[in-house]
Amino acid sequence: MSTPAETTSGPVSTPNNASASAPVSAVEQRLAELGLALPEVAAPVAAYVPAVITGSHVYTSGQLPFINGKLEATGKVSTGTEGASDEPTVSPEDAKAYAAVCAINALAAIKSVIGDLDRITRIVKVVGFVSSDPAFTGQPGVINGASELLGQVFGEAGRHARSAVGVSVLPLDSPVEVELIAEFS
Repeated sequence: MSTPAETTSGPVSTPNNASASAPVSAVEQRLAELGLALPEVAAPVAAYVPAVITGSHVYTSGQLPFINGKLEATGKVSTGTEGASDEPTVSPEDAKAYAAVCAINALAAIKSVIGDLDRITRIVKVVGFVSSDPAFTGQPGVINGASELLGQVFGEAGRHARSAVGVSVLPLDSPVEVELIAEFS
């Protein structure tokens, strides 16, 4: 299994958009400058939609770190020094990179309902879930992967409120899941 750093020259691995066309928005241009591109919107794994609009806000469903349609890592996030689990683990550093992948997947979901990411005026809130070894307490550092990426892409408009929550398990045994609330005009 490859880690995010092994699958791209940048800090985060994301799939390239199916079309080879140039970025169509300033946000997508900033992503391209970071060596990233929006993926196709991930198909829901249950009975929900990837994003909904209410008023001037878009709420995304929780996004998993799918890369090229595949969940690249599974298991609990652990430094390897806590607990005695024989289950697969993901390092906090890799989980942080996967949180950034989740954020990019959430941006793809937002684009699918508003059409142009340049319409985003503010990232309002990020909620991040980390499948954690019971003794792991570094959830904020893991979710920084999403927060830092949004700051790089949106600047001041990317500063947001946030929750970083440790959970016992996530869908498909994903190590992380991220959802966004964005304001748009």
